[in-house]
Amino acid sequence: MLKNYFKIAWRNISKHRPFALINVFGLSLGISCALLIFALVNYHLSFDTFHINKDRIYRITTEWHDDLISRSPGAPRPLAKAFENDFDLAEKVARFVSYGNTLVSLPGSPDNKKFQEEDGIAYVEPAFLSIFDYPLLQGNPKTVLQQANEALITERIAKKYFRNENPIGKVLKINNEADYVVKGILRNLPANTDIKQEIFLSFHSLNGTDEDKNWYGVYRGSKCYVLLNKHVSYQQAVAALTALPKKYYEGGQEKVWKFNLQPLTDIHFNTAFDGYINRSYLWALSFIGLLLLLTACINFTNLATAQAMNRAKEVGIRKVLGSKRKQLFWQFIAETTVITLFAAIVAYGIALTTLPIINRLLQSEIHVTLFTSWQMPLFIGVVILSVIFLAGSYPGLVLAGFKPIRALQSKISQKEIGGLSLRRILVIGQFTISQVLIIGIIIIASQMRYAQEADLGFDKEAIVNVPIPLPGDATKMKTLKNRLEQINGIRHVTLNFRPPATSSNSTTGVKYDNRPETETWKINMKFGDENYLSTFDIPLVAGRNVLPSDTIREFLVNETFVKKLNLSNAADVVGKKIAVNGDGYKGVIVGVMKDFYNQSFHAEKEAICLMTWTAYYFNCSIKLDGKQMSQVMSSVEQIWSDTYPEYVYSYDFFDDAIAEFYEVDHIILRLVQGFGFIAILIGCLGLYGLISFMALHKTKEIGVRKVLGASIPHILWIFGKEFTKLLLIAFIIAAPMAWWGMGRYLQDFSYRIPISWEIFISAIGITFIVASSTVAYRSYKAAIAKPIKSLRTE
Repeated sequence: MLKNYFKIAWRNISKHRPFALINVFGLSLGISCALLIFALVNYHLSFDTFHINKDRIYRITTEWHDDLISRSPGAPRPLAKAFENDFDLAEKVARFVSYGNTLVSLPGSPDNKKFQEEDGIAYVEPAFLSIFDYPLLQGNPKTVLQQANEALITERIAKKYFRNENPIGKVLKINNEADYVVKGILRNLPANTDIKQEIFLSFHSLNGTDEDKNWYGVYRGSKCYVLLNKHVSYQQAVAALTALPKKYYEGGQEKVWKFNLQPLTDIHFNTAFDGYINRSYLWALSFIGLLLLLTACINFTNLATAQAMNRAKEVGIRKVLGSKRKQLFWQFIAETTVITLFAAIVAYGIALTTLPIINRLLQSEIHVTLFTSWQMPLFIGVVILSVIFLAGSYPGLVLAGFKPIRALQSKISQKEIGGLSLRRILVIGQFTISQVLIIGIIIIASQMRYAQEADLGFDKEAIVNVPIPLPGDATKMKTLKNRLEQINGIRHVTLNFRPPATSSNSTTGVKYDNRPETETWKINMKFGDENYLSTFDIPLVAGRNVLPSDTIREFLVNETFVKKLNLSNAADVVGKKIAVNGDGYKGVIVGVMKDFYNQSFHAEKEAICLMTWTAYYFNCSIKLDGKQMSQVMSSVEQIWSDTYPEYVYSYDFFDDAIAEFYEVDHIILRLVQGFGFIAILIGCLGLYGLISFMALHKTKEIGVRKVLGASIPHILWIFGKEFTKLLLIAFIIAAPMAWWGMGRYLQDFSYRIPISWEIFISAIGITFIVASSTVAYRSYKAAIAKPIKSLRTE
């Protein structure tokens, strides 16, 4: 019996190939999107879940509660020891300090090989290897990283540096400053971990004993990880952390500083700190995948029931010959199964073809292979079964329910095959989804354009950043700057710590005008020479620029600094003394800068101070005039290489660095654009099914109208007014849904675009144009049919 079902199913599909192809195409699009979204969501949900003690691993984060609440994934350097010594809550505590874009050279190698590691290096305490499960392939886990100047590297780094040689005992020179002996090899870090460094150095090698006592400085790359004891709860540990500010801060600061525990499994998703993607985005994508799959099933249902009238006689004959309703139902399910299996095979091929593009876009290692994990084959099986019964059940019940006499007489009514009402509802649902996605695309794209074109308070165009090797040599830096300023095509050169807007920020406390207590808000420290303002075109609103100096003598502050002091006149702070970083840096305010955005639009503007100090010039920013770019950059490389022959030259454009602030937003935009296009395409297939159904139902009506003199435009309007009405209803439903959803999205931006009515008009306009093209073909075909054939239809 089962074999007979599938044999007849194949014959019916072969007989109606156009409809079968449309069904396969629509279902394959929906299933492929579901597969890709499942793989994407599953990949991100798997981050750092492979650690055995993942439920007990936490990171201590820092919060400042002043006029605003600000956060950092880092923690003061002495906090780790205080938590370990003051409480008996943690099994292990480990400090982790990372630095990006690090030069690693191999002293003693034949050609003195050099490597610029973009992900940098990390100084870690030995307990780090006990907290996390990064297997050690070579080396003694009990002694590794216990002594200064020891290093651990991954298999990939070992092969990259030493090829087939044994790396144990080899020497790495970091930033041409200190040598580290390789004491162990780690298995390659999995792709689904947020720790990207592949070179780990012993924490004892890290200079800065002052930092071990500084409770006021927080560097984002300085983390503290803890493994709580088995019987210690999260609430107990958080309660204990509240005691630290009371003990180690004074002068009102104990109310400002707050420390919290962040679960390891939250790190990848918490964008308030350094999370990669908000978990809500993943649920939104999952919902989109489900909707795309449902719209594909709706198409199948629409097209299948539109064909029902053509198959009425077949059903009538089968029933007269003794077929039961159950048999007819399973016959149609067999047809649906064949189509769905074909669609699943095509969908899997589409997913494999597009996956490399998505991996390049996301810089990820997502897989949709069937045999590497149990989740993907299980998901595919569930999807196939769900589609078979979602798409096939209703048409199967409709066909099986035909009365044999009426079927043989071709008197099956519209009501008996489901009528127009259900199909209208389904098409409205499809175009509601499409318009929500279109509105989302327009709003996200508009916000990204706003971020790119808005006045940031500084100039970001034609500025090149070239790193200064560490430790900074004042003489070499000045030589580099002077030589660069002589190049035709270079307008300004400044030595600095970082450009105005950067993801690497350093916040600390500030004392104003010899006040005994630190202010209740934090200040962002920036280091730059006297050319900083002119290079980035940052205007002064009061006072003057800093004078050339190798040390900290003078400060520039911004307008937000003045506002936080509750002063109305910027000039009032000029001439006042300030001290930052726990009284470590002192000087006089000589000018007030106009406010500029020092982070992305996701964050509020901060109080900022700019000071000169050669020891913190890690970057050289060069303002070009935009002419003869390649020639100028070639000269820059030559001069830099002459000045620092032992280092690897690299550079980046400032506007590219700004664009990285919105990397995830751009990725979400492209994903939504892709899925939006597919939603519209599937929606058009559904509309085609509805118009096909209407054309069959109105065949005689069209013939009568043409005999009575109706023109082709008049016939086209019969179909046009139907889909126009459906689009308007879909828009009325979609508009408030999109307004609510995109309002939630824009809340993540402190500075954002308004949601205007033009966006909604654009969305319905785009949908109308695309849908019109779909309707035009099928309705025109019905309109030009010969009346004599239409009138013969019974």
